[in-house]
Amino acid sequence: MLEKLDAALELRAHYSDWRRDPVSRMWFKNAPKEQFYQYWLNRISVDYDTYSGVLRINAQAYDSKTANAIVELMVQLGEAHMNEIGHQLAQSQVDFLSKQVTLAHDRFLGATQDLISFQNRKGLAAPQNTAESANTLIDNLEAQKAAVETQLASLPPNLNRDQPTVMMLKQNISALRQQIAQKRAELASPTNRTLNYTVEEYQRLQLQASFAQDLYKTALTSLEQGRMDAARMLKMVSILQSPTMPDYPLAPTRFYNAFVTLLIGLSIIGVAKLLESIILDHVD
Repeated sequence: MLEKLDAALELRAHYSDWRRDPVSRMWFKNAPKEQFYQYWLNRISVDYDTYSGVLRINAQAYDSKTANAIVELMVQLGEAHMNEIGHQLAQSQVDFLSKQVTLAHDRFLGATQDLISFQNRKGLAAPQNTAESANTLIDNLEAQKAAVETQLASLPPNLNRDQPTVMMLKQNISALRQQIAQKRAELASPTNRTLNYTVEEYQRLQLQASFAQDLYKTALTSLEQGRMDAARMLKMVSILQSPTMPDYPLAPTRFYNAFVTLLIGLSIIGVAKLLESIILDHVD
């Protein structure tokens, strides 16, 4: 802040000008930054009212124009800095949420691609429906087999087994049993290439995709809520009153300083006269 003020208003030259005030001026124009800063703190006062949230700035200079320019520039720089901090905080929150949305989106796309690749690799769009269809087919085959076995059992006992009707029924039962065994083997077996394993893996991938989708929806909701919260909680510095041009210098208090100086001078003179009288009495 001080460096910006010095660059804009040449405060070093102003405060070190011997024509202004040879007593209270800054003695060296090229004084170190630390000394310049300490001198500056003696010429500026910033009071913050915690109850009303109002910041009051008073500046001292050797002319009213410079004092007014100091306060105006401080208000401008402070307003820009505080508003920038508020916007940066709000933007950092929104950026973090946006990053989370991007990560959730990428995760959702990855899970969806894994699910689609699995469907293409297995050649099944809905393994669960295929498994249900296989179970339904097995039930129908079982029903057909039971019906054929019933027909076979209903034949006369003395009928020769080599009769075409008996042979045909037995062949039908054997074919139905083979189809049932084949469908059951496709549905479940000790190997990992059966339909039930495919359904389990599909459900797992589908669950991961659903979970990633829910995370993505939650991230989008959080992003929108974060944007609204950032806009609502954004604090901005407002100027209640612009810096005023002083009509009369309040500092230094000339009459008060002159009166105090006169009293101190008279006191010193009185002490000196008293010492002089004491010394003369001892000499006599």
